[in-house]
Amino acid sequence: MKMRYRLQFAAGLLVAFASGLVFASGFDFTKLGWAQQRAAPRQAAAARSLDETAQAFESIAEMVTPAVVSIEAEQLEVRRPTNRNRSQGIEEFLRGFDIPDPQPRSGQGSGFIVTKDGYILTNNHVVANADRVTVTMLDNRRYAAKVVGRDPTTDVALIKVDGSNLPTVTLGDDAAMRVGQWVVAIGNPLGLDFTVTAGIVSAKGRSQLALPDRARYAIQDFIQTDAAINPGNSGGPLVNIRGEVIGINSAIASSTGFSAGYGFAIPISLAKIVMEDLKTYGRVRRAVLGVTITEVSPADARAAGLSEIRGIKIDAFEPADDSPAKRAGVEVGDVVIAAGGQRVNRVAELQRVVRGYKPGDQIDIEVMRFGERKSFKVRLGEPPSTADDQVASNSRGTLEPVRDTRSYDRIGITVTPLSAEIANAASVREEYRRGLLVTAVSPRGPAYRELFANDDVIVRTLRPKRADIRSASDLEDLVKEVKRGEILSLVVYNLRAGSTKVVNLSLTE
Repeated sequence: MKMRYRLQFAAGLLVAFASGLVFASGFDFTKLGWAQQRAAPRQAAAARSLDETAQAFESIAEMVTPAVVSIEAEQLEVRRPTNRNRSQGIEEFLRGFDIPDPQPRSGQGSGFIVTKDGYILTNNHVVANADRVTVTMLDNRRYAAKVVGRDPTTDVALIKVDGSNLPTVTLGDDAAMRVGQWVVAIGNPLGLDFTVTAGIVSAKGRSQLALPDRARYAIQDFIQTDAAINPGNSGGPLVNIRGEVIGINSAIASSTGFSAGYGFAIPISLAKIVMEDLKTYGRVRRAVLGVTITEVSPADARAAGLSEIRGIKIDAFEPADDSPAKRAGVEVGDVVIAAGGQRVNRVAELQRVVRGYKPGDQIDIEVMRFGERKSFKVRLGEPPSTADDQVASNSRGTLEPVRDTRSYDRIGITVTPLSAEIANAASVREEYRRGLLVTAVSPRGPAYRELFANDDVIVRTLRPKRADIRSASDLEDLVKEVKRGEILSLVVYNLRAGSTKVVNLSLTE
């Protein structure tokens, strides 16, 4: 009997063990090696993906680089030989008799060929004021180039070499590019000819960049990239993963002057418009509203009566007496929210809409004016073509403010009447000569980083009411009318820029 129980118990153990093997094998517990084999297809797919990306970059370099050129721009600088042994009086007397000694001063940039017969796009700042332009190709062919036309407002220039059947780039669509997509920059940085760097689109529609010698009517609508861009890259192409040019590399943001990962390219859609005008007319026929504009701050949005922080603030009119927008009824302090039937949120978007029109065209503009929505039909004008209007000067002499000051704690500023000496030195227009010069700004007041000492002149208020500021008491009376948390809107003339701006301050006290 005992033997039978033992046999039954042993049989049960065998059945249990066998069942365990079947159970474990059904869940692959005994097949550890298979997990590694199953990962292999994923690893192979990843390797193939990386290999395909690498091949794409190789294809871009092979396809685009032959159409990229190195540009040497030379300027003849007249240097008069001097003799240190001469006295100053003799030096002045002999100045007109010295023989000029032209010495070439050269700079290098990049460009890319857009037509087989030799039209090349580059930056305006690469060829500006050049007396001689030389183009070198990847295969070391060299050409003398002539400047067909250049446009300081977009920093685009078109040059031409005499050639035939030259390699060309394919122009793409920058509007289709999305932030995060791969891009490649090709150019001649730091004398390293035909360098290829890669990165991504970091941002689109960048504006309000503090670029040197910024033209008064400058259009800023940049593509930002972290592809390495350095001096010498200017004018070269920014290319998408399909090998199509979507921008012209133009500027970098850096404290050292070399790549810090913040490069900016002019959208090719804008460059194409400029190129066609330069080819056809030798200049750009640009339509303008005739306004100076800035992005909207939270205080600006509140002052305008907007529930969102968006739009474009009108700071001034250009020219002041004959602006198309001013003639249509637009006022300083208005916030543009729509143009040409399209919603506009930022400066770059408004500029993008307006550049689709020609001078003389009519465009519908919608603005918010202190809580009231208004519509205008503006007949677009054309910017002045004089050199003074092309590039605004930012320099002025050292200006010493006069005394007789008064402080406003609610704003956080100290002001003094603008003196005739300062007004004359800065060539201030007559209508702005009776304002109040800001002489100090408290870091604890609402004006901090909005108004600037010895640069800004308060000339008018728009809110709580429209009034010219002729004395310190004028401003003091108006400040008293503003309740805690309300907006004080000021029209301010900046001495360095030579133009006005609108500053909206929320008074918290």
